[in-house]
Amino acid sequence: MNSWYTIRAQSTGAEVVIYDEIGAYGVSAKGFLAELGALPDATPLAFRLNSPGGSVFDAVAIYNAIKRHSGMVTVWIDGIAASAASYIAMAGDEIVMPENAFLMIHDPAGMVMGTAIDMRAMAEALDKIKGSLLQGYAAKSGRPQEEIAPLMAAETWLDAKDALDLGFADRIAEPVRIAARFDVGRFRNAPPVLVESAGETTDDELSGSEVADADDAPAESAPNDDAEIVAGNDLPVNMGQLSAEPDPPPDPGAPPLEPDAASAVPVVDAATVRADVLAHARAVVDLCRLAGQPQMAGRFLERDAGLDEVRAALLAHSAETEPDISAAHPQPGRPSGARPWGDVIARTFRLKG
Repeated sequence: MNSWYTIRAQSTGAEVVIYDEIGAYGVSAKGFLAELGALPDATPLAFRLNSPGGSVFDAVAIYNAIKRHSGMVTVWIDGIAASAASYIAMAGDEIVMPENAFLMIHDPAGMVMGTAIDMRAMAEALDKIKGSLLQGYAAKSGRPQEEIAPLMAAETWLDAKDALDLGFADRIAEPVRIAARFDVGRFRNAPPVLVESAGETTDDELSGSEVADADDAPAESAPNDDAEIVAGNDLPVNMGQLSAEPDPPPDPGAPPLEPDAASAVPVVDAATVRADVLAHARAVVDLCRLAGQPQMAGRFLERDAGLDEVRAALLAHSAETEPDISAAHPQPGRPSGARPWGDVIARTFRLKG
């Protein structure tokens, strides 16, 4: 099963890695907390973050668990720590940001459908969540909540120097190569340099990492699928590596072969294939988000479902889970028992002969 976190033991402590969206793949923080709690209390932790955020409830639980850990916790922001991920970072005893890393804080957001009472309840819940986040940011930075609240409301992106100046980071490290990329375009104030660098890194890896010398590969290693992080859900899309047997050397004495346009093998543009796969993945994720079921996107992508199949499955799921509408609430449209307006007029104003 895919997971958005990894915890592994090291000789001098343990390494915790979150390189994905928190709460993705339908995996909650429960397993994370169990694995973290199994470590000895005084174990030093190297906490590596590269995440666009995710479930704020899972983030709060992880933050509290890290704060309870008695060992030294060093947080390394290896790319971006946005939204809920930035809150998790605040639990570290020391926060280290490479020069090219970013940290983003903003107000929590949510969706609700229902009456005005339901919407007021959601607004109150978001206010309470923001209060909790404010406390964490203020405790780390040493700045008053009144100063941090406007930064959250404006969706503020901080580079390493800005984060250091504001107290959200303790040390700046040398630049690193970002190991995972995310669709930061869903955020309204994402730095253009971050959006552009994500696209450039994709092109670089496509041209450099997918072509390997067969002699350099271990004999017993199995071919691995490339994983590309796509869309807001950061779901991996597996692209199998294309392989072909080398052509036999031509016979020096044989006459040159005439090119046959009809039988020529079409050249597959890897960049085009990759772009098509990513576009399909984003479309699937967007459909699942609109249906309020983002956790279903991973299953659709794993079995390479078409968009029509995705729409049909989402509609069926909605029909199964949608609660019955109470007749006590008036619904839009004409009631089923209503008479046509023309009949009402005819019965009311009958002509007498």
